[in-house]
Amino acid sequence: MPNLSGTVVESSDLNALPFPGHIIERDDPDTNIVRPLQHRLNEVGCGPIDENGGFGDQTESAVRLFQARFSDSDNQPLRIDGRVGSLTWGRLFGVDTVPTVIQPATNLAQGVLDIARSQIGVLEQPLGSNRGPQVDQYVRATGLDPSGHFPWCVCFAFFCFKQAAEKLKRTNPMIRTAGVLDLWNRAGDQHVPRVTTNEAMNNPALVNPGQIFVIDTPPPGGAGHAGIVEKVLSGKLVTIEGNTNDNGSREGIGVFRREQRKISSINKGFVDFTRA
Repeated sequence: MPNLSGTVVESSDLNALPFPGHIIERDDPDTNIVRPLQHRLNEVGCGPIDENGGFGDQTESAVRLFQARFSDSDNQPLRIDGRVGSLTWGRLFGVDTVPTVIQPATNLAQGVLDIARSQIGVLEQPLGSNRGPQVDQYVRATGLDPSGHFPWCVCFAFFCFKQAAEKLKRTNPMIRTAGVLDLWNRAGDQHVPRVTTNEAMNNPALVNPGQIFVIDTPPPGGAGHAGIVEKVLSGKLVTIEGNTNDNGSREGIGVFRREQRKISSINKGFVDFTRA
C-alpha cells in the first residue's frame, strides 16, 4: 500500500547513499546510481518498476509519482519533472545525503556574514520609499545619491563587503555597482568565480556562504534581485537580503533572513567575490 501521508518509508540499507553530484534523469548512464534509485522508488510504493539500472519511461514515471505524492523535507512541493535533483534525492534517501555547508571558507566570507547579520531588521523609513538612515548608507556606498530612491539589494551586499574588507584591512573585491545584472555580467567579464544555476543544481556543494545569488526577474534582462548566501542546507538556501520582505520580493522594505529559497529558483547563479 503506498504511503500517502507525506512520510517517506525509511530505507533499511540505502538511506546513506550520498547525492551523486549531478541530476539523475532519463538515459543517465550510471547504473550504480540508477539501480539503487529504482530500488528506493519501489520501496516507497512508487513502483513496481524494474531494477535494471536503465532510466527510461518506467523510472521517469515512478519519479514523477513520487514527486506528486511527497513534499520536500520542509513540506514544500517538489517539482514534478521526472528528474532527481538534490531536493528529490534528499527526500528519497534522507537530507543528510545532500551537501550542507554552514561554515564560511574564508575570513572575508565570515566578515561579510557578520556585517550582514548585524543589519537584519533594518527597515526603510518610510516603508516602500527605498530610503532611511541605514538604507541611505547602503546606497551611498555604491556612489549613488539616495534621493533617487534606487532599489538597493546589491547596494546592501556591497556595503557588507566594504565594511568587512575595511575591518580586515584589505581591498574590497566586490564590483562597485547597484545593478543586479550589471554585477553578474561584469563579474563574468572580470573572471570572478561564478556558479551557474545548472552547475549548482547538479552539485549544491559548489554554493558556499558569502556568495551572492543573482536572480533575473521577468521580463528577461529586467531589474533582478540579489542577496547573500548564509548557509546551504540540503539543496536549500538560507540567505540575508536587502530590499526584500518575508515573501522575497525584490522591492521589499528591509533586510531579512530568508530560509526557503531553492537553488533552482536562482535563475542566473552565484558570484563568489570571497575568492576573487
